[in-house]
Amino acid sequence: MPPAPKPGVIPLRPLSVAEILEGSIATMRAHSRTVLGISLGLAVVTETVSTLVTGFFFNSNPSLDKLRDGTTTKVSDVLKAFGDSVAGSGSASLISMLGQIIATAMLTMIVSRSVLGRSVTAGEAWRDSRPRLVRMLGLTLLIPLIGLAIVGLGVMPGVLLALFGSANAGAGLAFLGGTAGGCVAIWLTISLSLSSPALMLEKQGVFASIARSYKLVRGSWWRVFGVQLLAILMAFIITSIVSIPFTVIAQIVSSDNTGGLLAGAGSHIGWAFLIVIGVGAVVGTMFTFPLSAGMAALLYMDQRIRREGLDIELARAAGVDGYAASPSRE
Repeated sequence: MPPAPKPGVIPLRPLSVAEILEGSIATMRAHSRTVLGISLGLAVVTETVSTLVTGFFFNSNPSLDKLRDGTTTKVSDVLKAFGDSVAGSGSASLISMLGQIIATAMLTMIVSRSVLGRSVTAGEAWRDSRPRLVRMLGLTLLIPLIGLAIVGLGVMPGVLLALFGSANAGAGLAFLGGTAGGCVAIWLTISLSLSSPALMLEKQGVFASIARSYKLVRGSWWRVFGVQLLAILMAFIITSIVSIPFTVIAQIVSSDNTGGLLAGAGSHIGWAFLIVIGVGAVVGTMFTFPLSAGMAALLYMDQRIRREGLDIELARAAGVDGYAASPSRE
């Protein structure tokens, strides 16, 4: 049997897990200037804004200053300081999430072109992805909210029992309900994990993309879970390797009393620490963005190849002559 055609970064046939990873890396190599340029640009913007928000918020907050100095004994002040900390961390996380959404959208379009062996500029990727960014934002927020709601429903009976009955029995029931809800939330999150590439590449709405992902993952949950877990582990390893030297440098610089205006004072978060950590985050994100987006997009295509014979459509789109898919894809 002749080998499957390979006009781009993957062969047009059902893929192994290793080929999905290799295809993501191959996309980074083949379009390094575009892929790394997009990732670097978005990482610089998001980390700069996030660092400024974190620095100014935590170093110029009266409630946190009182808590650090030990000059407050009121419960209301402690709660306000806690709320301010959550708000500051949430703002920084939201900024990072927006950057990740834009990067995922643009990089998904690049991966779809690289499968066909075609090049794409950053401007073309932006024009293709821009009309669906709002839907991507909605999708990115909706799926975690669904998971939290499921966990909340699982915990709720135990909480009610603790409030109106036995505290010990309520705590036990809440633990069991939370565990069960967490398992269901993980199952549903993986089932919906292909929603983003479905939204971008099929140009569907949020709920249609969710239904599409559920259909594609059904019957292949463990395989999709394994690939997604591999992507998370790879991103974690890269981030850890990159962050270790920057964390050491940040500790050294921020503890230097001759650091001038950049050095933090007292128990405040020093600007030197934040800046060095931010630079490390930029370097790590520059590689993790395209790796995660690439693996998700290729996993989506692989599921469609296995279930719907997408390889035939891709071969025709790439201009491959004489290509015929086998009757069974499972």
